[in-house]
Amino acid sequence: MPTLTPHRKKTSIREYLSSIMIAVALALLIRTGVVQAFYIPSGSMEDTLFVGDYLLANKFVYGAPIDIIGTDITLFRLPALRDPAPGDIVIFRSPREADKDLIKRCVAVGGQKVEVKGSELFVDGKRFHDPQGTKFEKGGVGHYGPHIVPKDHYFMMGDNRDNSHDSRFFGPVAADLVKGKAMIIYWSWSPDNRGPFYRGLTSLPEVVGTFLWRLPGRVRYDHLGDVIL
Repeated sequence: MPTLTPHRKKTSIREYLSSIMIAVALALLIRTGVVQAFYIPSGSMEDTLFVGDYLLANKFVYGAPIDIIGTDITLFRLPALRDPAPGDIVIFRSPREADKDLIKRCVAVGGQKVEVKGSELFVDGKRFHDPQGTKFEKGGVGHYGPHIVPKDHYFMMGDNRDNSHDSRFFGPVAADLVKGKAMIIYWSWSPDNRGPFYRGLTSLPEVVGTFLWRLPGRVRYDHLGDVIL
């Protein structure tokens, strides 16, 4: 049986470590520059996106920010294919919390005038076409504007207009805070109301068993694989 010499062993270890480093580097490049997974934690985009939706975002289309891993520091941006446009669902860094990402719909770009009258949104004096899934109580949104969006900024609003902390509160979003365009939902399940189902369980196997038993009923099967428009 052939044996490895000490030199050959060192070469094999070096090749193995090099392969791991290349694989890690490629994975980081894809994550930071091409696609990234995001989770929907709030109901601000209902009934388009729901709490418990997991989606992939296209980071390449707007020119992905290349950040230092584990920080909110951007080294540079890749060239963009295009800018965000009204109607796009966009992931961006919060203007007020640098470590937090938000997802909203772009409704206006730099130079456009935004005004909300009751439940109606107007851009440049024309009624904005509400996408399917937009949710609000008639007349319940209130009044905002008119406001002119600054150059290189975007006005973002949640589809759930009665329950969305968006550009009406934190202002237009600067272009350098944009991270990507929502692309597809790869997983979705409803939040787990633990109360009546987990009450009285005293052991880990009971908790795990109850979780697995309830899991199929929580999955939104008709939502899986939805392309986000």
